[in-house]
Amino acid sequence: MTDLARPSFHGFEQIPLREYAERAYLDYSMYVVLDRALPFIGDGLKPVQRRIIYAMSELGLGAAAKPKKSARTVGDVIGKFHPHGDSACYEALVLMAQPFSYRYPLIDGQGNFGSPDDPKSFAAMRYTESKLTPFAELLLSELGQGTVDWTANFDGTLEEPTWMPARIPHLLLNGTTGIAVGMATDVPPHNLREVVAACVHLLDQPDAEIADLCQHLRGPDFPTAAEIITPRSDLLAMYRTGVGSVRARATWVREGHTIVITALPYQVSPSKVLEQIDQQRQAKKLPWLEDLRDESDHETPVRLVLIPRSNRIDYDGLMSHLLATTDLEKSYRINFNIIGLDGRPQVKNLKALLSEWLVFRTNTVTRRLRHRLDRVERRMHLLDGLLIAFLNIDEVIRIIRSEDEPKPVLMARFELSEVQADYVLETRLRQLARLEEMKIRGEQDALAAERKTLIATLGSDARLKKLIRDELLADAAKYGDDRRSPLVERDAARALSETDLVASEPITVVLSQKGWARAAKGHEVDAAALSYREGDRLLAAVRGRSTQQAAFLDSTGRAYSTPAHSLPSARGNGEPLTGRFSPPAGSRFVGAAIGEPDQRFLLAGNHGYGFVTRFENFIGRNKAGKALLNPGEGDALRPTLIEDPARDWVVAVTTAGHLLAFPVAELPELDRGKGNKIIQIPPARLKSGDETVIAVAAVREGGEVTLFCGGRKMTLHWRDLRNYRGARATRGSLLPRGLQRVDDIEAG
Repeated sequence: MTDLARPSFHGFEQIPLREYAERAYLDYSMYVVLDRALPFIGDGLKPVQRRIIYAMSELGLGAAAKPKKSARTVGDVIGKFHPHGDSACYEALVLMAQPFSYRYPLIDGQGNFGSPDDPKSFAAMRYTESKLTPFAELLLSELGQGTVDWTANFDGTLEEPTWMPARIPHLLLNGTTGIAVGMATDVPPHNLREVVAACVHLLDQPDAEIADLCQHLRGPDFPTAAEIITPRSDLLAMYRTGVGSVRARATWVREGHTIVITALPYQVSPSKVLEQIDQQRQAKKLPWLEDLRDESDHETPVRLVLIPRSNRIDYDGLMSHLLATTDLEKSYRINFNIIGLDGRPQVKNLKALLSEWLVFRTNTVTRRLRHRLDRVERRMHLLDGLLIAFLNIDEVIRIIRSEDEPKPVLMARFELSEVQADYVLETRLRQLARLEEMKIRGEQDALAAERKTLIATLGSDARLKKLIRDELLADAAKYGDDRRSPLVERDAARALSETDLVASEPITVVLSQKGWARAAKGHEVDAAALSYREGDRLLAAVRGRSTQQAAFLDSTGRAYSTPAHSLPSARGNGEPLTGRFSPPAGSRFVGAAIGEPDQRFLLAGNHGYGFVTRFENFIGRNKAGKALLNPGEGDALRPTLIEDPARDWVVAVTTAGHLLAFPVAELPELDRGKGNKIIQIPPARLKSGDETVIAVAAVREGGEVTLFCGGRKMTLHWRDLRNYRGARATRGSLLPRGLQRVDDIEAG
């Protein structure tokens, strides 16, 4: 490369890329923090909000004025003060006009400015009109009274206020949210009267603790009437640290058999809540609810009607579930991270925030009084010159008519200052003619009295504090209102379990030999008569209720459980349990059970060992089931319900026709395991497989047991079992010839 082609960096600063990137990102971060995302403690506004309010005041869009197109305001804002996107600027304007977003709206909007259902559904700015609300006067009324510093706008052609001279702690009143680089702010809205009461208390008692301030400022006050259920201790901790959370809950009432939701938490959409509830209803996770509808209108902004299936349901339980599973109850993050008077962001507690704002207000009032004092003294100085001219009107007129330069002559003749001389010369002759000495002297006296008051106030901290106090109370009386969000301490809502939401109805759980399960309504169900898949038939049918758990036992002794109401209807063939559970390869399902947790069941294996266990031991969450019965080298048998463990009897029968009956009390009660021997089988026959236990049953005292032997069956009544009674683990007695090949037994 020649010298002519080689680039020259003469006059340019050369720095490492890493250092440049670090510096550029830091500059950007500080810009976002200070000029975009975080509010200033003095007026509680972000720059874009401040510029919108100022631009509207410059356009003459006060509360008493006629509104103008929002596009006009946005144009002035981005053209003069805020060179950013018009859509973002308009969205900031809309937010300040939404009564459901701002506790005390600063802008009065006409047209579609969105709705609680969809805050961003507002019309384009060319269609809407806007002006300032009376409340905005609390930010603007002292603007032209020397209370703020002015800075050049982005192109240096205009000046804009660095902050607004807020007469109230606006930051706490409307709150704000913002995300900067590495930090965020979340300040909730509060009630004007409560905030002013806390400020006045802090003025009177500078050493007051935060707990004392919270006697006046009880908590956030959102634009909606939803309850704030956060405990007082948590609110106090939030105000002490400047961070925390607040939980709001919808309010509801019963109207006849219906539930009417009357208020929603802040920034919660009614349509979204209805959608969340309806999704649960469509998924059959909310069987208590028949229907729901939205009856909201302009007079009643929130009226959501829920129609239960029956008036016998637990209304409080249903609403507790909905509060826990939808946006009817919502938590809000709180972070008092704001830009202080020193220009630095910091998380402040309540006392630090109010104390610093009172310093801001004191400085503002002091600047206002000094500005007014300067104006009064200037006016008094001019009136002194005007009075001299009035008393010497003929001489003044002669000098003006005869002299080429009357100003220095007037100054020399009457010892006037240059300002006084200019004022006399600028006064019209006819005005001088109409002036009266008494009027001038009366104005002088009034101004002198005002000057004396201003000097006294500026020279006394007590009088200055009283002035601030009186102005705060006057603004609270004029603009304040009652609290909207009631403070009610409540426990957090609890979602009901799936079982709790199910109506308690009698059902029959049916299990087929090939492991297909279903649930039929009612107990008067002929399970054997139901339709089955080809080559399949009934294995077991157990009666229970839809609110209970249904359990299944496989041949390896593993138990599986599922909510009974979740089983498919008996109108079809059901579903294979292998799709719901993951049993060991080669195993098969041998029985079903359903009941209350403390009900007892008899478990046994075909090698003649068993025990009694509670139904709760069947229950598990694992798809692979849980080990319950150890059948040894054999298989598990169908579980049997024991109605009365103290009086029921165990009946066991083997494939060789031996039957034994003994009291259930002779078996141990275990949570899991192999159990004790039920009936004696010769080891050689057991090992060869010539004889095993075909079935066991629990028979109540005075009941009966039916034996199924091929196409034949025999019923043994309680008195007939006398011939087969014996001690546990004995051989039992042989059944009559022709009935020794038992397929199954059934207790009745």
